Amino acid sequence: MSGLTKVPVHIITGFLGSGKTTLIHSLIEQKPVDEKWAILVNEFGQIGIDQAMFDARDDVLVKGLPGGCLCCQLAFVLQAALVNLLARSKPDRVIIEPSGLGHPAGLLDLLRGEAFHEVVEVRDIIATLDPRRLDDARARQHDTFRDQLDMADAVALTMLDHSTPEQLNAAHAFVAQRWPPRKWLHEALQGKLPIALLTQGGSAESSDISMPASHLHLAAAPSIAGSFFDFPPPPGKPQRETGSSLGYTSTGLRWHPSERFALDNLAACLSEFPPEARIKGVFHTASGWKRLNRADGTLIVESSAWRQDSRLEVILPDTLDAPHTDLAARLKALTC
Repeated sequence: MSGLTKVPVHIITGFLGSGKTTLIHSLIEQKPVDEKWAILVNEFGQIGIDQAMFDARDDVLVKGLPGGCLCCQLAFVLQAALVNLLARSKPDRVIIEPSGLGHPAGLLDLLRGEAFHEVVEVRDIIATLDPRRLDDARARQHDTFRDQLDMADAVALTMLDHSTPEQLNAAHAFVAQRWPPRKWLHEALQGKLPIALLTQGGSAESSDISMPASHLHLAAAPSIAGSFFDFPPPPGKPQRETGSSLGYTSTGLRWHPSERFALDNLAACLSEFPPEARIKGVFHTASGWKRLNRADGTLIVESSAWRQDSRLEVILPDTLDAPHTDLAARLKALTC
């Protein structure tokens, strides 16, 4: 790529559990062999799960920024990470996945600012929408949920295997009501999005949606230096991190990789959480390394390559009586 060519940056946004990471995986599978991609993944939780969801490969660099909202609390961290990434790795394309609670306004302001004006070109913003979310009045009324869709240039409908025809029709109608009309609306069956929909889009148009007060309050707070841990905790002593903002609380846990979990018992334990719980994890089990992903009560288990540790993140709305405090003790009993 010529040094004078702006690097295309794609933002894939969407509410908690709407399938953003799965969509990005499908795009990576279609990546041109002569391109090098960089993926920046922001997480609401402190422990850093999503970076571990991507298998290591030479042509795709994945960097995690856990511990806050990329759009406000981690804006400075993002700027430093992106500057370093562009200078050292020289990717042909960058995909940014904000937290499910992240508001796009602050992120767009940063990418369109002076620091990146001559360096990157923000392409169409793609929002993922799980049709089942529209049945949840709390989600429909959430400022960030609505603004993510209102600021999006295009929408990918996800979780279709778990949605009824009525929910899918309602999602089409909901998106059709957005103004101006979205450039495209795609039913991403099994989380798959044709790469042409990513690459064909032009520059994202400016939006007059401002960041809601809840995010402005966080942006005014001291920046949280999100980090990805290099060393696992000692065996038998899991590390626990918690964080709360925007009406949600996250609990993250990490274990030494030598500790193994009984997969069936682990799945049964996680199924005890209420359907509203957003759960992501990578575990060393008696059946090998496994990725666990639970949204709206549905648990998906996939095989994973070796990881530097086992880790779990549980995000729950503060309106629920969340069983965060005894989580470490409950899971300790499941190790082999």
